[in-house]
Amino acid sequence: MRKKPELLAPAGDMERLRLAVLYGADAVYLAGTSFGMRSFAGNFTDEELPVAVEYAHSHGVRVHATVNTMPRCDEIVHLPAHLERLNDAGVDALIIADLGVFQMAAKYAPNCERHVSTQVSIANDACATAWYELGAKRVVLARELTLEEIRTIRANTPPELELETFAHGAMCVSYSGRCLLSNYMTGRDSNRGACAQPCRYQYTLMEEKRPGEYFPVFEDEKGTYIMNSRDMCMIDHLDDLMDAGVDCIKLEGRAKSAYYAAIVTGAYRHVLDDVAAGRPVDPIWRDEVEHVSHRHYSTGFYYGEPGQYTESARYLREWQVIAMVTACDEQGNATLSLRNKFAAGDTVELVGPDTKPFAFTVPMMEDLEGIPLAEPRTPQMEFRMKLPKPVPAWSILRHAVALSGK
Repeated sequence: MRKKPELLAPAGDMERLRLAVLYGADAVYLAGTSFGMRSFAGNFTDEELPVAVEYAHSHGVRVHATVNTMPRCDEIVHLPAHLERLNDAGVDALIIADLGVFQMAAKYAPNCERHVSTQVSIANDACATAWYELGAKRVVLARELTLEEIRTIRANTPPELELETFAHGAMCVSYSGRCLLSNYMTGRDSNRGACAQPCRYQYTLMEEKRPGEYFPVFEDEKGTYIMNSRDMCMIDHLDDLMDAGVDCIKLEGRAKSAYYAAIVTGAYRHVLDDVAAGRPVDPIWRDEVEHVSHRHYSTGFYYGEPGQYTESARYLREWQVIAMVTACDEQGNATLSLRNKFAAGDTVELVGPDTKPFAFTVPMMEDLEGIPLAEPRTPQMEFRMKLPKPVPAWSILRHAVALSGK
């Protein structure tokens, strides 16, 4: 019998963690304010960490913490205290890239499983087994592997060793994210959580003896974004990932929005449940990954090289969050918090935790004093609206809008 993989979702801050949990994650991954590979994600202070862990655990969701930078000598002295804080907060697992940190975690965070980060570039069964023998509970495989290679690793490693692999989100032009371009061009070190993504820039060529004259750089005459990676999307191929013996599928995106965390987690939750149960996939959930900001999708390296989209590096943005439901009774009388402008008469969609998206026309609204309201305008203001049916708190109201740019 095949095992249904754990669904691991990103949690860049408390709001994103809450939505990932409510929209169906089995586990979330987050970071403290240091030693993590996403320094601009928001992250969790020492005071917030135990609160986040308690919230996740109260919903039956595990918490993995990233400790996956490569610390220098002046930083490593601060690591024991950080590991002890993660251990005391009740974190379930640590995601680690550095061998020294891996060994220190056994001493200073004994209650935490040790998972080996994708930054280590585990691409064969010998490497995976070696980490298992050192004490790893799980390895996060290199993103450059094919499904056949993953099957080989699964067949030749101890069954107790869990295999985790990325299924959705941004990819890097460099092998397993080992890039020096950001550091060289901007002083922001990609391997220390501060990547400026210079691979997404539009480059031109300048000849030495003709300064100031810029010539376009073409790749197969398709465009000038020669290092731009597509985003990964494996939602149509979860059956293949299960067949390969993967124990956990991971959604990239700790630096993405709370809306992204909710929608992508919810989409993969429903499709994964359908696939695992042998049911036909409900296309409404598959379509949800098109409702978030993303670059052109590919299937990563699972079926061969993904290819590059070289015409531009812009995101595809066709939907905008306009409000969040904070409360709703059994008659559909809801209180909402405003995120972006909209008005009575607009056609909108609503999607929520375990709630299929549905469209409706916005009725007249009212403020909290009961005064009629045709168009809420003040950011974060609370207002009331009659919904077509009751929905859970933290449901999302959105509308179609062209945000992709030119």
